[in-house]
Amino acid sequence: MPQPVYRIENLVHQYNSHPVLAVDRLEIQPASIVGLVGPNGSGKSTLLKLMAFILRPTGGRILFDGVPTLPFDKSVRFQVTLLTQDPYLMKRTVFKNIAYGLNVRGNREDRPGSVCDALAMVGLDPHVFVQRQWDELSGGEAQRVALAARLVLKPRVLLLDEPTASVDAASSELIRSASLHARSELGTTLVIASHDREWLYDVCDKVIHLFKGKLVGTGRSNMIFGPWIPEEGGLYAKLLGNGTRLVVSAPPNVDATAFIDPAAIRILDNGAAATPANTVFVEGTVTRLALERQSGKLFADVRAGSLTLVVQVEEFHLASTTLHQGRPVTLAYQPESIRWQ
Repeated sequence: MPQPVYRIENLVHQYNSHPVLAVDRLEIQPASIVGLVGPNGSGKSTLLKLMAFILRPTGGRILFDGVPTLPFDKSVRFQVTLLTQDPYLMKRTVFKNIAYGLNVRGNREDRPGSVCDALAMVGLDPHVFVQRQWDELSGGEAQRVALAARLVLKPRVLLLDEPTASVDAASSELIRSASLHARSELGTTLVIASHDREWLYDVCDKVIHLFKGKLVGTGRSNMIFGPWIPEEGGLYAKLLGNGTRLVVSAPPNVDATAFIDPAAIRILDNGAAATPANTVFVEGTVTRLALERQSGKLFADVRAGSLTLVVQVEEFHLASTTLHQGRPVTLAYQPESIRWQ
């Protein structure tokens, strides 16, 4: 394996003595695209700021190319760049916004060509946009100009915090294409935090889950928040509306969060036949089918009451081609397959 771009060890961060991040170990390989998912307050933005070396951790260390690195270290100053959720543009033309970073780095060779290439990479016509003013841009255009201002630097690492949060579908797709282009053509390593899970799964090699500041798994997962209501036989349930209940084994506390692997949930083809005695059944409707490009696995989003569960589609469903959007299905799982946080 090549030397990781990042190796994070026993990283801890606090705000006003309140712990917000605790990552025991994390490695990011060069020229990879890694996603971060998790609810608000899970530590995604804090982790990106620490990886951008603009925030000093409370404890632990971050190694960059195998070397322990501190905030604002000159060795990484021009290698790592962060694009925050709200793009900041200076009150000047698009050209000057994008060229600013080149000026700071003393790179004055072929600035017009570099700026035009960066604009084209994010799907903006240079002939139309180079002289456009910052306040003449739509939200999606401003986000893409801000991204172009990072890409023009050809960074070793590009960190993106909610890059598609306030843009339209077309801009979202262009940001995806620019991210893939940066990796394939520039060799850039990307770490992307986003609430848009489908977009993230489509662009990333690996997706990491953060919850309450800790790494809790990778890949697709179902995260289900409490409270949980006691039932007979030592079981608990979450009421999902329309008479739908999600039954689980006893949680560590009534407000605990449950994690269910999509592969642990089955879509039954013929009702509840040939299932273990402790199987839980949930009725739902398929709302989406998504093919994961990296693994080639097919996943179904199934709406059960107020909750959407992600289910890995088994091979016999692929062969039968009977699964489609809008189809009512019965889901089955064992309570012991649930992990608790």
